Amino acid sequence: MKNMGFGMMRLPLLDEDDLSSVDQEQINKMVDIFMDNGFNYFDTAYPYHDGMSEVAFREAVVKRYPRDSFVVADKLPTFAITEESQLEPIFNEQLERCGVDYFDYYMMHNVSSFSEKGWKYVDSFSFAKNKKAEGKIKKLGLSTHANAEFLDDILSKHPEMEFVQLQINYLDWENEGVEAKKCVDVANKYDLPIIVMEPLKGGFLVNIPEEAESIMKEYSNESPISWAFRYVGSIDGVFMVLSGASTLDQMIENIKIMDGYEKLNEEEYEVIEKVTSIINSQITVPCTKCNYCVNYCPTNINIPKLFDFYNNEKIEGLDGLFTAVGNAYRNYSLLDGVGIASDCTACESCMKECPQHIDIASLMPEVAKTFETELYGFTKD
Repeated sequence: MKNMGFGMMRLPLLDEDDLSSVDQEQINKMVDIFMDNGFNYFDTAYPYHDGMSEVAFREAVVKRYPRDSFVVADKLPTFAITEESQLEPIFNEQLERCGVDYFDYYMMHNVSSFSEKGWKYVDSFSFAKNKKAEGKIKKLGLSTHANAEFLDDILSKHPEMEFVQLQINYLDWENEGVEAKKCVDVANKYDLPIIVMEPLKGGFLVNIPEEAESIMKEYSNESPISWAFRYVGSIDGVFMVLSGASTLDQMIENIKIMDGYEKLNEEEYEVIEKVTSIINSQITVPCTKCNYCVNYCPTNINIPKLFDFYNNEKIEGLDGLFTAVGNAYRNYSLLDGVGIASDCTACESCMKECPQHIDIASLMPEVAKTFETELYGFTKD
């Protein structure tokens, strides 16, 4: 059986329009069932639920269970840090919110170009190392939505990292934006244990297309959720899979799946490949990545790449929320010499070369509207 963690990023709410209105009573019941079934790893973070995730953890776990009966993971919000004077107050606030004296696991949160102001220009890595030396952190690692090349570079510069948390699921395994497989290869290269986040891709893999689900049902009576969890649990190097359950029923189902966990066999991997192909075929823009358009763009936009970002964002269906794909778009936009969607002049030169007859000029503003927002650090002129 693989270990399962309670991811506390999407907790049940009393008011769906207020992220801070966590349903503490239901959370307590979820925690009790989780603990009663032998699981004890909890994952939270400073910004989750406008700060109420850490508080909900304290109320549901710390105040109700002995300290040696659970494991808690938290994260330093590098994307919210601009100067060194913020580090100590934020860390102490996290300890207070969580009601603990130390963190079992602590991460530099989403280390990427998107958050570099909080780790590249502020020495937050050294701060975290010092907190570990003080005994306030037992295991130090990082979470990231960056690509494999970036991950390799950051791990080579920070050998003090003891684990990594990565977005991994079967839809992102070969995804050029997320690069889940390549990131796993990097983690294995450094012999670092892997914690899996987003095994259900933000819930998208729960309700997959009917055609795809029927293929799974033909092979076995397992739910799409079970297939997704078993997929990530079968990956070499994975020691923890986070369950982002938002209801008591979801928690019960996830526990049942992980209690009966078995690795995928060869035939099941073939089923996953077919399912992935079906999901990817039902995308917003029918770009085949032939690249015929690229050489005709006067502003150097890699049009197929931007459509790949856009399609994956629409597949995920989390408009208006921070996503790994949006984060990847931001990281890409910071590279030297690349064009982004807002650079499109609607000259239509590319459209003359497109075998799929895609209305690229009309779609580029939609891509820009999706990604080039304040959420990802873009500012309006």
